[in-house]
Amino acid sequence: MKYMAMYDWMETVRNTNQWLGASARALTSYPATAAMPNPMLDWVRAWGEVTERSFSRMTVKPDWDIAHFTNAKGQDRLVEPRVVMARDFGDLLHFHIPGRKKKRHKVLLAAPMSGHYATLLRSTVLSLLPDCEVYITDWHNARDIPVSAGKFDVEDYTLYLADFMRELGPETHVVAVCQPVPLALAATAYLAQENPDAQPASLTLIGGPVDPDANPTDVTDFGHSVSMGQLHETMIQRVGFKYKGVGRKVYPGLLQLSSFISMNLEKHAAAFGDQIARVARDEAGDHDKHNVFYDEYLAVMDMTAEFYLSTVERIFKEREIARNCFTVNSTKVDISKITDVAVKIVEGENDDISGPGQCLAALDLLTGLPDAKKASHLEPGAGHYGIFAGRKWRENIRPLVIDFMASNARTTSTDAANSNSAA
Repeated sequence: MKYMAMYDWMETVRNTNQWLGASARALTSYPATAAMPNPMLDWVRAWGEVTERSFSRMTVKPDWDIAHFTNAKGQDRLVEPRVVMARDFGDLLHFHIPGRKKKRHKVLLAAPMSGHYATLLRSTVLSLLPDCEVYITDWHNARDIPVSAGKFDVEDYTLYLADFMRELGPETHVVAVCQPVPLALAATAYLAQENPDAQPASLTLIGGPVDPDANPTDVTDFGHSVSMGQLHETMIQRVGFKYKGVGRKVYPGLLQLSSFISMNLEKHAAAFGDQIARVARDEAGDHDKHNVFYDEYLAVMDMTAEFYLSTVERIFKEREIARNCFTVNSTKVDISKITDVAVKIVEGENDDISGPGQCLAALDLLTGLPDAKKASHLEPGAGHYGIFAGRKWRENIRPLVIDFMASNARTTSTDAANSNSAA
């Protein structure tokens, strides 16, 4: 019960700050205050607006906000997110383009389950839509999943990915970003053993910890510096009475967010101070750079306790993927069984979360895969987010990934007929 009380206490603190911000904004926005011009009132109003917005975003899943995109011919195309497979802990989501013939490249984006929602990859999705049929793993917030749904750990995550790959078929190109990289590799190997015909055509692994010890960072060092008992005692809580998942053990999103912010506390403090000043001067807007970034960054989701703890123990501490001794349902998953799935590694030179070399280690495990089906790219000057979003992704990395898919496509007669269709 003490962990449930702690969960509810954190939610109470968040709710209180949201209320304080709303109250400050309301009290300084009365018409009477306009008759008494005072810079301090403007500052309090700005503080209230920024505070209310920030704390309210922490419990709201962001919208995909992809209503349309412009294709190569300058035409606007509508986008309809549709659930293809609905599961307890996450859905397989398709970004359907009404009226457009199926594109040749069918892409499954394996989104991270590491604190933020799959919408973190919104810009990645948008950049792929003109050339691909885009699907994504849309993970659910653990606080909203009843205890009756059971557990969800790294093995379950791997099986979800394998099921999604089976659903989409062998012409699929899987792109895994960050945390799911080692599990996407394991899911592919699992299919190679259990259902070879369901393996994807290619696997693009972007900045993930296949071997965390290949180039240690602060993130990997943390995994080695604490015991599993310490993590369970300090990080795990039970969902409070407000949500459907009441009683479920989780690593709370609010606790994760505090860790994210503490890593760059001065930078975030300066960003919020600058935003308050801009709001006070009426220079800010709903869609300015600050709000676009922090509306997503502050929206966090709870992870199931078993997923978080098994990730730390099995991926980081025991290095089961790196040592090729990962098991699913008591069956060893042998990565060397992957023999005909093309694999491309993408890393960022300045990645301080998954350092260069951590993801590249996957190629050494693929002993059964011909060298002709292996590729890698190190993006100069790119940090972690730059290798899947932003200018470096759009201008340098995305074209390489599309070319890699095209070179390793498993085409059907229907695909070939549609490949030359208008976007």
